[in-house]
Parts: sequence; structure tokens; C-alpha cells
Amino acid sequence: MDNQVMPREQLGVCAEGNLHAVYLMFNANEGVEQSLRASLASVAQYLYDLTDQYADSAFNGFVAVGANYWDSLFGQGRPSQLKPFPAMHEGNREAPALEYDLFVHLRCDRLDILHLVANEVNQMLDELVELVDEERGFRFMDNRDLTGFVDGTENPRGRHRQDVALVGDEDPAFRGGAYVHVQKFAHNLSKWHRLPVKKQEDIIGRTKVDNIEYESADKPLTSHIKRVNLKDEQGNSMEILRQSMPYGSVKEQGLMFISVCRTPSHFEKMLHSMVHGDGEGNHDHLMHFTRALTGSSFFAPSLDYLLQGQD
Repeated sequence: MDNQVMPREQLGVCAEGNLHAVYLMFNANEGVEQSLRASLASVAQYLYDLTDQYADSAFNGFVAVGANYWDSLFGQGRPSQLKPFPAMHEGNREAPALEYDLFVHLRCDRLDILHLVANEVNQMLDELVELVDEERGFRFMDNRDLTGFVDGTENPRGRHRQDVALVGDEDPAFRGGAYVHVQKFAHNLSKWHRLPVKKQEDIIGRTKVDNIEYESADKPLTSHIKRVNLKDEQGNSMEILRQSMPYGSVKEQGLMFISVCRTPSHFEKMLHSMVHGDGEGNHDHLMHFTRALTGSSFFAPSLDYLLQGQD
């Protein structure tokens, strides 16, 4: 196993937060797999190299391949847990699946550089794919969601980000890769802002202005934090690395929720806990104020995996 040398990860997977993002969702044209493999490797190398070139503005990015397209693109093996997005529905709460073949995730502290790179990537994939969806993400205030609450407080820090996000020896062929789930949530902000602040805080499970988490005993079972902070049978936290950012315009706005993890099961269990609840009728009441428009499942391989066979 290369003496356990970890393949080079795509640097955007575990990167720290940025001011701006561009999200590109593509579907591949028929019969382009051979050319697309080579182009995708070029795009991944290009993004990797730009991390140095634009270090001053903290550029980073990654490419990920859709669960339903993986076998067409890479016939020779599949990440062991890669499966389609786990669509869910209960009452008026819905987490629909809307799959794409490719996801290109670009972030930077300068919007002009992002715009330049997004155009370049689109050009590199020209005639092989169709751009189906494009969104622009942005940092809102001090890392807040548009609901006004700080987002990503629970995120792993430092080297622990890699431990949470990247596949290890449990799937040797895909070490250094990550399972990626993306949901575009559109918030009903006029409905949300009509709530008193205390009611909002009860729905989230932490205070709004100073971002202090409620004591465990004070957290409603329907609070967002209670529903997503889960533990496994051994009592370990089921962590994910969130790379989410607010997106949109005045007309439609919300959160591009992005989970990266070495296993898809943590995200699936969190989503189940939000939508279906705990089996005793306690679901995530934040779902009354936001609606998932999409749900997509991808795998972001290591840079070395994408480059193999390209030499």
C-alpha cells in the first residue's frame, strides 16, 4: 500500500472557510468517458496548482463524481460505500434526490479569481458536459447562516478535519478521498423573521447573538442541534466536516449545505434524524422554515487517483 503513504488529497475538501464560493453541477454527454477522465484529471491538477498561485486569497477547490455516474466514468472499482442520495419524506418535510454527474467546488477570498477559474474549468470541460446548475456562495457576517445563527460551530478543527473527512485504510484503493453530500436549502426568511428571537433560539438550540449552546437538559428534542449531534453505539460523536455557505439572491436564498466525510452513514443518520425524528415524534423544527430543493451524492477522489493513468 505504498508503505501507507497517503495519496494527495484534493486541497478544497478539508480547506478552512472562505469569503466566496462557486458551485458548478454538470451532467456528462453520452460516450465521452475516456476524454472526460483525462479532462477531469487536468481540472483537478489545475485547481491544486492554483492553491499556490493564489495563496494570498486562499483559493481552493475540488472535483467530485456523482454516485450514479461513477461506474460509467471509472469502470475499475468503486468506493465501498458510494450510493445514491438517501431521499426522505415525512409529512411536509422532504429531502429530495437530484443527482448530477459532476460537482466542481471552488472557493476563494476574491470573487474575481473565482469567476476567472470557474470560466476556465467550464472551458476545460467544454463539449464533454452540460452545466446544469451554478450557484454563488458567500460568507455572511461572522460565519452566520441567513437565519442569523453562526453555522459550522461543531466543525472539526486542525488535522482532525482530515481524520473526519478522508477515507483511510478501511478502503485502501480510495484513501484520501471523501464522500460528499450536497443539499440546496431555500429558507423562508420572512416566516423565520416573524418568530421571536427566543423561539428561534429554541429551534436551533443555541443563543443567537453570542452563539452559546444550550445546556443539554435545556435543549428541546426538536432543536436542530439535538437532531444532528448524534453518537454511535460506542458513544463516539458521528462527525462530518461541513463546507456549507449561504447562497442566492433576494428572490431565492438559503444555504448550500455540503457534508464531507470518510463515510456516508453519518450524514444519512443526521438527515434521518432531521426528517423522520427520533421515533417519538421529535423531528427538526428548523425544517418548518427551510426546504431542500436538491440532494446529491458524490465521491471526491484523491488527486493521485484522478491522475493515475494520465502520465
